[in-house]
Amino acid sequence: MKAITIKQPWASLIALGEKRFETRSWQTKYRGPLAIHAGKAVDKDACKDYWINAILQQHGITSHEQLPTGVVLATAELIDCHKVVLNFCEDAAVLENVDGVINGLEMKFGDYSEGRYAWELDSVKPLSEPVPVKGQLSLWEWDGEALAP
Repeated sequence: MKAITIKQPWASLIALGEKRFETRSWQTKYRGPLAIHAGKAVDKDACKDYWINAILQQHGITSHEQLPTGVVLATAELIDCHKVVLNFCEDAAVLENVDGVINGLEMKFGDYSEGRYAWELDSVKPLSEPVPVKGQLSLWEWDGEALAP
């Protein structure tokens, strides 16, 4: 299974179903199952953001120290990769081949600068127990052995 390493709190926001798009400076042609790996790094400043903090608290996470790192947290389906074609002063963004705009909390949970890419995720399934795994750059292969019954 392909996997992607994402810095915290963004990985947890995906696993919790609060973040639908993962924004990147690069695109991928890959579509299909994707393991969401929380890297070892935590963006402590992002965790202080009012909205991020509020959403994490709704899920019982009251401190950045509670965010799991170095683990696969969830699986998802990568269904598309959209180029950000327009950004309205960080209030909303237009994605190529997407009806409507990205706004609200989704806008706060990513970097929608023009020219970046928004990876559209669907069917996110948190793992009952995070699986310790060493992450890598770019897309990488995860054998997913711990998912087997």
